[in-house]
Amino acid sequence: MNISKDILYVGVNDHQVDLFEGQYIVPNGMAYNSYVILDEKTAVMDTVDQRFGDEWLENVKAAFNGRTPDYLVVQHMEPDHSANIGRFLETYPDATVVSSAKAFVMMKQFFGTDFAERQITVGEGAKLELGKHTLNFITAPMVHWPEVIMTYDSADKALFSADGFGKFGARDTDEDWACEARRYYFGIVGKFGAQVQAVLKKAAALDIERILPLHGPFLTENLPYHIGLYNTWSSYGVESEGVVIAYTSVYGHTKAAAELLAEKLTEKGCPKVAITDLARDDMAEAVEDAFRYGKLVLATTTYNMDIFPFMREFIEHLTERNYQNRTIALIENGTWAPNAAKVIKGMFESSKNIEFVDTVTIKSAMTEENKAQLEALAAKLA
Repeated sequence: MNISKDILYVGVNDHQVDLFEGQYIVPNGMAYNSYVILDEKTAVMDTVDQRFGDEWLENVKAAFNGRTPDYLVVQHMEPDHSANIGRFLETYPDATVVSSAKAFVMMKQFFGTDFAERQITVGEGAKLELGKHTLNFITAPMVHWPEVIMTYDSADKALFSADGFGKFGARDTDEDWACEARRYYFGIVGKFGAQVQAVLKKAAALDIERILPLHGPFLTENLPYHIGLYNTWSSYGVESEGVVIAYTSVYGHTKAAAELLAEKLTEKGCPKVAITDLARDDMAEAVEDAFRYGKLVLATTTYNMDIFPFMREFIEHLTERNYQNRTIALIENGTWAPNAAKVIKGMFESSKNIEFVDTVTIKSAMTEENKAQLEALAAKLA
């Protein structure tokens, strides 16, 4: 597949995977992207997951059409992109590996060798001349591993962005980019907002016409939209106005309160109400929504003088990803010693710019007073 006259796509679609990285539900599979640049010298940009080595090598062979590659550029060492380095170098014994110093350390860890006789180490500002194409290397540490580099091709104005701008879903799937890119970003990259901001500042100095990530579609249209979303996500800004209600419930009373609040918010014109049962719904999607919207309601029972396990897991997902700049309201339930609100507030003690508003305390089942409190809370949040 031609991306430009000289850049070809040689990646693969994975519809076998059920959990990406062992935890993220991917009903539409995954794409492992790899690219070939044809010039006086030739380069392959990254490999693919081990299970697709045969298919990928066939794609590479077809793209070269009798030529052989000079360079393999390794931008990221996660095995879904690096697993076939050894096979590639066996197949093309004259090829040289181009990567960062930290990546070569990881290669030795993964493969028992760092290919010392066949390596070129690059860092910030390094260049690799292919002919009319010049590859300009950009370090992107902790986006989302420490060894990551990105590559800018000044001839075709293409940014090979490693895992940046990636998304869940195979490339032969027709779906909205933002939804699965957002879930991917906050699940996998979200902790490293400051590092993403640093890379975006570097990218702002480049004339970019296409972004070629290691997962998901090529981005060739409306780039300000995609870059703008990444800027919002990585600065922990509010993308959309709305309220997320995340709840856990044992016997249904806390669920009833959460659903009543959602109903009242909708009645009062709240632009979006996203309600999620943390014990049953996709946790990664709940995390995505919490970062997308500006207001969050946490509704849970006191459990062993703590909080219900799924709620604790959810909050830990938020705080380890630097959740900040948000308004939080609480609904706690407890038959004899409600303690959930205290525990939750303690879990956010290190989080920046979190404003706690009302706490509604239910003792077993909702009372008329509780219903009035939820009505007032809806008015405040809406």
